[in-house]
Amino acid sequence: MDIFDFEKWIFNNFNIDLSAYKSNQLHRRINSLMSRVGAKNLQEYTYMLAEDKEQKQKFLDFITINVTEFFRNPELFDELRKKIKEELLVKNNSLKVWSAACSTGAEPYSLAMILDELAPLGRHKIIATDIDSTILSRAKLGEYQESEVKNIKDEYLNKYFKKQNNNYIVDYKLKSMINFIKHDLILDDYNKGLDLIVCRNVVIYFNTDVKNKIYKRFYDSLKPGGLLFVGATESIYNYKEFGFEKSSTFIYRKA
Repeated sequence: MDIFDFEKWIFNNFNIDLSAYKSNQLHRRINSLMSRVGAKNLQEYTYMLAEDKEQKQKFLDFITINVTEFFRNPELFDELRKKIKEELLVKNNSLKVWSAACSTGAEPYSLAMILDELAPLGRHKIIATDIDSTILSRAKLGEYQESEVKNIKDEYLNKYFKKQNNNYIVDYKLKSMINFIKHDLILDDYNKGLDLIVCRNVVIYFNTDVKNKIYKRFYDSLKPGGLLFVGATESIYNYKEFGFEKSSTFIYRKA
């Protein structure tokens, strides 16, 4: 079995399109994971993935980059808070937001805290999506260890979380704002009429063609004046090609 047969097998069995990823980077990650689990070749590795649920989950976690934290890059979230207040809430007191590739839920819960702080009477709707259904189950649970909430200000922690057996449980009000849904950025349809899309540190792993298609689809999903917030390492250098203008260093506005 070569890498192309492996990618085809993954698509047929897990519905993940590995051809969309940067190939050299992807192959290094797969080889590294195979080495960790003791698979001698791709054929043997497919047997492991098919038979062992734990190995399948490790593969999904490794490939789909389940790394997140509350208010990741806090200074950028401060800038986003300012833009939400000055550009979005002046037009509409109830916002429709998409947190794409949300992982364990830290990002959509961070957004929910900001929206509740800025417009507590608004009927905000946050769609939080990820390709990994196991990770989404954890996100819905909304339970985090002390080390995972280190970036959250005390006022937020006291207001929106309940401490239970050294864990922190997300308040019901935040949970009620968020709808967690399994979604593939490459294969699935996108919602329309969004005020804000947050997709950080994910698109950088895709090849240029796929990346450009995603940015175009983000543009189509936003309302005029809607904002796209990306990660601290992924400036969109050709943003004008998609119809965006810069609102801030890592925030783009639908013109």
